[in-house]
Amino acid sequence: MSAAKKASHPSSTSMHTTFPTRTVVVLGGSYGGSRAAQVLAKGMPQGWRVVLVDRNSHMNHVYNFPRYAVLAGHEHKAFIPYNNFPTSSLSDVPSCSSHVRVQATIISIDDHRITLSPNLPGSQQSYVDLEFDYAIYALGSHLPQPIDLWSHQKEGIVKSSLEPPEIPTYGGTKSEGISSLQERQKRVEAARFVLVVGGGALGIQFASDIAALYPQKHVTLLHSRRRLLPKFDDAMHEEALQGLQELNVRVILGERLDFESLQRTSATQGSSEPRVVRTLSGQEISADLLLLCTGQTPNTGLLRDMDPRAVSPDTGLTRVLRTMQLCVPPPSFEPHKFQADDVLHCLKKLTLDTEEEVELSELSPSSPSVARTDIPATSPLSSTDTLVEPYLYQKTLYPNIFVVGDAADAFDAIKAGHTSYYQAEVAARNILRLISRDEKVGIAAGDDLGSELEEYAPGPPAIKVTLGMTKSVYEVDGVVGTKTDGVEDLNVAVMWAARGMPNVSEEEMFG
Repeated sequence: MSAAKKASHPSSTSMHTTFPTRTVVVLGGSYGGSRAAQVLAKGMPQGWRVVLVDRNSHMNHVYNFPRYAVLAGHEHKAFIPYNNFPTSSLSDVPSCSSHVRVQATIISIDDHRITLSPNLPGSQQSYVDLEFDYAIYALGSHLPQPIDLWSHQKEGIVKSSLEPPEIPTYGGTKSEGISSLQERQKRVEAARFVLVVGGGALGIQFASDIAALYPQKHVTLLHSRRRLLPKFDDAMHEEALQGLQELNVRVILGERLDFESLQRTSATQGSSEPRVVRTLSGQEISADLLLLCTGQTPNTGLLRDMDPRAVSPDTGLTRVLRTMQLCVPPPSFEPHKFQADDVLHCLKKLTLDTEEEVELSELSPSSPSVARTDIPATSPLSSTDTLVEPYLYQKTLYPNIFVVGDAADAFDAIKAGHTSYYQAEVAARNILRLISRDEKVGIAAGDDLGSELEEYAPGPPAIKVTLGMTKSVYEVDGVVGTKTDGVEDLNVAVMWAARGMPNVSEEEMFG
């Protein structure tokens, strides 16, 4: 039984409405979801609509959260309006016939239905059931505590002292987000001894920004592995370590925090002495501010409730096909046995693909040469293969549900905004293909979309990590380098432009 059928909401009346317009829902409006909605809206035939659902009133540019949680004066720039989609109230969504965005919390998902609720507890608004033909699940992951505005807690993990308990219930509005980041700035400013746990991009950015802005503070970065940024080239570790040391950050590698020491040791009330915590080996670290930057938790609970087979119990990630469709094979599914004709067809198609790629390479712009935290307007050709062969198509119980971004176990692709962006493009184009097949009509975007579905293939790892206010280290196509052209707000206007607001002024970013 699906989660939607199991859900019980005795305090409200569920609204269930049918309507002639056919619907594609995009769940999550961050880097992947917003791109998927954009591609779908541009290519959708008449009689179809896109419903973009996100619990935030504005798109959260989370890449800039670490900087804006330390440096005051730019926090409002991280919340970007959804200007490309008109907003609808929750109760009006089922009756809307055009593309629309709604701010709501997703309660459950079924194979053709989602249940939505208002964000704030105690709201008098009813739950709404919305039927869909196709869905793109782009709900990402729960962020680490220092930048998680929604204050998700992991069972058994000590809460970061950066998390401000005095902030009222967060309902996803821009004003609340600004207040939350401002409270974090105050805590950073007040601390003398800062301990950052986690040597990934988030931990490195927090430690280097704090050390650069407040050189008088004692900043320690604790990482359980021997290398920083372990998923990338060794040179990334070396450059990041050097950058931290230049800022006088104490770096401890190969050690884990003893969380019990947080309970056993604390500074005496009114004392000027900082709290002392320990690693598992007994090494002592002074810290009156603790930032836990230790990874993210995939936001896949809704899919697990719908069908436990959809989510790996080991990783919490959703299994997907290379078409980005949710992968839950029918019980009777058997792998296709290759025949001689299949091999011949494959060889012929390989030859055709090679010729087509030459033509495309002459007409298409080259891939970006430098990784950016902002998202490019179009993805490189290398982000996908051409088309999935019919004999490689794996059947699934949910061919109408696609999963992209941090929630997807996408063939060793790194978890990043640009990865989600490219996966979302594949998912959206495949939905347009399926609609074209069903409707027997052309696609408005003008693409030559056949009946075969596009296959996602991850590109090489790419990343850019700031090392203080101006310096950064990047890896693109196996090349590692550094830059010293950084600015305080991390060129956030580029992201506003990508969201349809070019040449945005400082004043307009408050909206």
